[in-house]
Amino acid sequence: MLLAREEYIEQAYFFRAYRERLEDDTPSQEILLALREEILATTSLPMAIDILRGEVLLKGRLSTAMSVLSHYFTPFQTFVLKCSEEDLARFDQRTALMVLEREAQYRTEESYSPAGLFIYQFECLSRNRLGYADGLRAVAADPAYSEDWRTWILRLGQQIGTAEFGEFLYFRSEEHVVERRRDKPDYQATVPILFGRSEGRIARANRGKDPLYLFAALQRQLGYPAVPRPPRQRDFQLHPELEARLQRLEKRVQLAEQEQKGKFDLSEFYAKQPKFTDEGVE
Repeated sequence: MLLAREEYIEQAYFFRAYRERLEDDTPSQEILLALREEILATTSLPMAIDILRGEVLLKGRLSTAMSVLSHYFTPFQTFVLKCSEEDLARFDQRTALMVLEREAQYRTEESYSPAGLFIYQFECLSRNRLGYADGLRAVAADPAYSEDWRTWILRLGQQIGTAEFGEFLYFRSEEHVVERRRDKPDYQATVPILFGRSEGRIARANRGKDPLYLFAALQRQLGYPAVPRPPRQRDFQLHPELEARLQRLEKRVQLAEQEQKGKFDLSEFYAKQPKFTDEGVE
């Protein structure tokens, strides 16, 4: 079911606020309890948050509650969050929440279109390696798409890898029809056209290139939303005092190993190397 614009506005705020407070190490239960009061009461999101909080208390995961609320949260939203909550997941939950925030924000913009939404969702799957089989099934179940879109997305899930993604996009664009009519003026498309001329021209110009270049060009030229990237890992630096302690511990371990091997030598700790003579030590 498609939601009203105000619902997506509140969803975007919810995902952003939830992510920011997680970064401050605030427990999920406290975050949900606070956001329950902040969200606009005329929307359905406060009631959804009540269910989310109950599931977090019971099972510790948001995605299980979102799957129950399939009439409010889309299957793609549930899928993205589920991928971030898996035990061995390399997909960070904060990145997942940022993905959902930008998707909800895009649905509120005047430039919103099913084509832009699909490109964004597909790039999310591709860039974060979430899997095309389950991912595209979740995308196809989004109520924003017509039956023609759903049929094509499911077919794409079966054919992905047999050709470049740009080729699939180009052959479903108006640009492909225009090009065919130059040779055959009475040509009529035998499949539904899902993308405009601009998308088709960009796809044709990016043949043989990395698909990420195609996504970037669509974002620049058509204002499609950019997919958030995982935060870069910062170089780990020890505190100088801790580093000095570790060096002393390492030295003690070395001395203990030398003592066990019978090679204990204190000469390096002498301020001045002694000289032994018949009269004694100088």
